[in-house]
Amino acid sequence: MIWLTWRQHRKQAFYTLLGLAALAALLVPIGLSMRNTFADLGLADCVSQLARTDVAQTARENCDASFHRFSTQYGNLYLVAILLITLPALVGLFWGAPLVAREVEHGTHRFVWTQGVGRTRWALVKFGLVGAAVVVLAAAYGLGMSWWVEPLTQSSHEGRLGMIVFDLQGIVPIGYTLFAVALGVFAGTVWKRMLPAMGITLAGFIGVRTAVEVLARPRYQAAHTKTFPIEGEGPPVVSWGDWVLTQGVRNPDGTMIAEDTRIQCPPGGKGPDGRVCGSELGLEPGAYNWQLYQPADRFWLFQWIETGIFVALAALLLYFAIRRVRRIA
Repeated sequence: MIWLTWRQHRKQAFYTLLGLAALAALLVPIGLSMRNTFADLGLADCVSQLARTDVAQTARENCDASFHRFSTQYGNLYLVAILLITLPALVGLFWGAPLVAREVEHGTHRFVWTQGVGRTRWALVKFGLVGAAVVVLAAAYGLGMSWWVEPLTQSSHEGRLGMIVFDLQGIVPIGYTLFAVALGVFAGTVWKRMLPAMGITLAGFIGVRTAVEVLARPRYQAAHTKTFPIEGEGPPVVSWGDWVLTQGVRNPDGTMIAEDTRIQCPPGGKGPDGRVCGSELGLEPGAYNWQLYQPADRFWLFQWIETGIFVALAALLLYFAIRRVRRIA
C-alpha cells in the first residue's frame, strides 16, 4: 500500500519539489540583497536602540531616515509576500482535493478495496504518508520564509506580528498546509469529483483563514493599552515591534475624539489664530493619545496557538473523512 501510494503521487512530489526549488532560486538572491542593505544602513543597531526608551532624538531621527530608505527600496516585496501566503492553499487544491475525489471519480478505489486492502487501512496509509510529506515541506517552507522575511519585519513598526508576515514564517505554515490538505480530502469524500472538491477547498480555506486572522488572532490574549500625552518634545516613543490593533485620541473622561490617529503638539503650542493645538477637534485639557496593542514578545505564543487551532481542525476533518470513506460505494 505504501509503494502504491508513492507510485500514485510521485509526480506531484516531484513537481512540488521543483516548484520549491524555483521559489528558492528566486527568493534567496533577494533575501541576500535585503540583508546586505540592512547591514549597510546600520539598521541592526537601530533596532536595538529603538527598543530602549532613552534614545536621543537625533539618533531616533537618523534611524527613522534609514528605515525609510530601506522601506522605499524593498517595500514592494510585501506584494510578493501576499502571493506567497497562497501556497498552502495550492497544496490543499492539488494534494488534498484529488486524494479521494480522483480515485472515486475514476473508479480506481474499487480495485484496491477488492485486493485485500480495507477502506480504513487505505485511508490511513494515504492520509498518513501525504500528511507526513506535507509537514516536512511546510516546515522547510516556514524556515525559509522566516529567513527571507526577517529584514522586512525588523524594519516594520509591527514587527513579526504584522499582518501577512506573521502568516509566512515560524510554524504556522505547517498548520495552514495541513488544514488545507485535510479540507481538500474531506471535500473529496463529500463531492467525489475533483473540480467541485477543489472549489470547496479554496472557498473554505479562505473563509476559515480570514475568520481566524481577523476575529481570533487579536484576542488570543488580552491586549495591552498604552497612553501618552498629546503635548511633548518630539514624536511619542512607541515600542518597536508591537502590533497596534487600534488607536485614537481621547478626552480625559475616556471619550474617543478621533480614531485611527494620534496628535503630537509642542508644549503649549498654539496655531496662528491663537487656538490651542487640537482645540478644533474638541479636545479638552488633559486629552491623551491611546493605543490598544499586542506586545512583540507574544509572537511565538501566538504562533503556537494558531498552529494548534489549524492542526486540530485538520485532525477533525481527517476523522470525518475516514468515516465518509467507509460509506463510499
